[in-house]
Amino acid sequence: MPYKEQIPIDKGIDNSLAMMREGYLYISNRRKRFGKDIFETRLLGGQKAVCIAGEEAVKVFYDESKIKRQGAAPKRIRQTLFGEKAIQTIDDTSHKHRKQLFMSLMTEKQLQDVVNIFKKEWASAIDKWESENEVILYHEVTKILAITACKWAGVPLSQSDASLRASQLEKLFDSAAAIGPRHWKGRQARNALELWLQKIIKDVRNSKLETPEETALHRMAWYRDTNGKLLNTEVTAVEVLNILRPIVAISVYIVFAALALFENPEEKEKLLNGDEDVFELFIQEVRRYYPFFPFTTGRVRENFLWKGHDFKKESLVLLDIYGTNHHPNLWDNPEQFTPDRFKEREESPYDLIPQGGGDYYKGHRCPGEWLTVEVMKSSLDLLVNHMEYNVPKQQNLRYSMMRIPSLPKDRFIMDRVKKV
Repeated sequence: MPYKEQIPIDKGIDNSLAMMREGYLYISNRRKRFGKDIFETRLLGGQKAVCIAGEEAVKVFYDESKIKRQGAAPKRIRQTLFGEKAIQTIDDTSHKHRKQLFMSLMTEKQLQDVVNIFKKEWASAIDKWESENEVILYHEVTKILAITACKWAGVPLSQSDASLRASQLEKLFDSAAAIGPRHWKGRQARNALELWLQKIIKDVRNSKLETPEETALHRMAWYRDTNGKLLNTEVTAVEVLNILRPIVAISVYIVFAALALFENPEEKEKLLNGDEDVFELFIQEVRRYYPFFPFTTGRVRENFLWKGHDFKKESLVLLDIYGTNHHPNLWDNPEQFTPDRFKEREESPYDLIPQGGGDYYKGHRCPGEWLTVEVMKSSLDLLVNHMEYNVPKQQNLRYSMMRIPSLPKDRFIMDRVKKV
């Protein structure tokens, strides 16, 4: 008979406040204290939750016979980041069917299309930056990515609305883990964006707006579920946002890539006129090293035993994403920024998990991960080989491990920008 044991418990009636105080390090701090990759805590109104980390934990978490997503995402996450009835909140046949829609947009041609749009928008922005006293990279890249996402997805966006929509899309992921004004701004932004897209979707379905068949907007407007029915306009708008919002969120990674270039000048030398393989190493290390998502949530589908712990049906499970990307059993010197670690690495869907783990087509791994990598490589090439800039000494480049998402405090300021 399988053995059972008492796993460590983070005592307290509700440790949500401690999680907010410690942010990305909440789970890792307790794993280190307990000396184990599994412990129990209470979160989200006092619910029992089991926190896990490491390669074996990732395999368990993405085993759909054990862990499901329905009912796992907190309401405040659905109200800002995901949206109601989004692909991240469904399971089984419905999830796999809708996932095919998202994966159909990740063809080699589609990925190249988005990169070409992005590079063109960035090149145009450099012309403007050359005449400005300073450039706040995060804000500029957010707008570039919003324009890129809409053009690629086939969503009409006027030049006069670009800044507004970029700000609203940024608020969706900036507010997800916040409380107070930041959270409410995120909810207001989602409401405005969903109403905007619902009208556009209705125009597509009523033949008032023509869209190319290969675009995300067209495919989602005419997507039929497992029962052969069109999604209602509300859910369709949610899923269109689940294309636009993650592309805009790449701005966080791009700013961290710029920070990594600044903090590791020896790595920048390798990238000057470097080949794609060198760019890939650097980008993957940025995605591993810097904070993006702290953890992801699921619920136990049916009772099972793992690591001596009895996982009860419907109980909450948190997978430590940041901690797994820094796990000493998976990464040598995990707190060092070392792109060369990826030179001889055998690819695995269970160790490098900044955007989730497991199988792209069958599970809940982010369908836009390939797109993220390609856009990041393009931004790195632009920063290194197609422009010159100065990083002012007086700015604050520190980033908080408590704020989610984390960003350099001054959002990475550049001056004396010049196109090369």
